[in-house]
Amino acid sequence: MTTYLIFILTIAGIYAMLSLGLVTIWGQGGMVNLGLVGFFSLGAYTSALLTAHGVPIVGGWVAGAIFSGLVGAALTYTTRKMRGDYLAIVSLGFAEVIRLIAMNETWLTHGSDGISGIKAPYKLALGNAFDGFYLILVWAVVAITAWMISRLLRAPFGRALRAMRDDEQVAAVAGKPVLQFKLKSFFIGASVTGLAGAMYAHLTSYIAPDSFVPLLTIYIFLAATLGGYTRIKGALVGAVVVVALLELSRYFAAFIPGLNAVQIASVREMSISLTLIIVMQMWPDGLFAPKNEKSECHADNTAGNINETRPAPRTHHI
Repeated sequence: MTTYLIFILTIAGIYAMLSLGLVTIWGQGGMVNLGLVGFFSLGAYTSALLTAHGVPIVGGWVAGAIFSGLVGAALTYTTRKMRGDYLAIVSLGFAEVIRLIAMNETWLTHGSDGISGIKAPYKLALGNAFDGFYLILVWAVVAITAWMISRLLRAPFGRALRAMRDDEQVAAVAGKPVLQFKLKSFFIGASVTGLAGAMYAHLTSYIAPDSFVPLLTIYIFLAATLGGYTRIKGALVGAVVVVALLELSRYFAAFIPGLNAVQIASVREMSISLTLIIVMQMWPDGLFAPKNEKSECHADNTAGNINETRPAPRTHHI
C-alpha cells in the first residue's frame, strides 16, 4: 500500500508539471494547447533514446525539455497567422501525428512494443528506497519549476503575456512584439511539459504510444481549470485533486455489482466528470480565482497606453 501511495503521489507531481506548462501557455499566454500529450511524449522518447545511447539521465531530461520547447516554438511560428481556436485544432492534430510516428517508426521507437529498460537514477544503488527518492526528486523539480515560472510571470514578461492574452491587437498597438512573446511562452510551457515526460519515462522504465493517450490532455485541462487556470498554486492543487479523483473512483466503481471492466472504466470517467461539474458550479473560476493582475500595458500607462486593472477574462474555452 505504501508503495502504491508513493507512486500515486509521484504521478501527481508529473501531472503538476504538466499543469504548470499549461498555465504558462493557456492561462497566461491565452493560447489553447490541445497537443499537450504530444510534447509530453516528445520529452519521454527523447530522454529514453538518448540515455539508451550513453547520455547521462540529467542530460536526457534537459534534451527532452529543450527539444519539446523548440518543437512547440516551431509549431507556434507555423500557426502564427491562425486564431486561437485554429491553434487548438492544429495542436490536437500535432499530438496525433507524434503518436503515429511513434507507432510506425519502429527503427527508432520500436513501434507498439515500446521502449523498455529505461534507466532510472540510482535505482540499483537505492533498492527499495528508490520510490521515495524519486517522489522527493519529482516534487523538488515541481517546486523549482513553480518558483521559476512564478518569478517570470511577476516580471515584465508575465505582464506582457497577460496583455497579449487579454487583447492581442491592443498589445501590438502598445508596441509589444506579440509573436515573440507567443514563441517564448510556448517554448517555456512545452519545455516544462517535455521535462515531465522525460521524468515519467524514467519513473516507469517503459514507454509506448499507448502511454500517451489524448485523454491525458483532458485530465490536465481539468486540473488547470479546477485549480484556477491562471494560478500557479491552482495548477499544483488541481493536479493533486484530479489524480485523487482518478484513483478513488477506481475503488468506488469496483464496489458496484454486475459491472465488467469496461463498464467500471466508464463509471470512473462519469464520476470524475460529475464531481468536477459540481466543483465548477460551486467555484466557477476554480479553487483559486484569477487575481487582479496588471498587464504590461498598465506599466506603460504614462506613454498613453491602456490601463488594465480588472481580472483577466476567459478568452478561450475547451
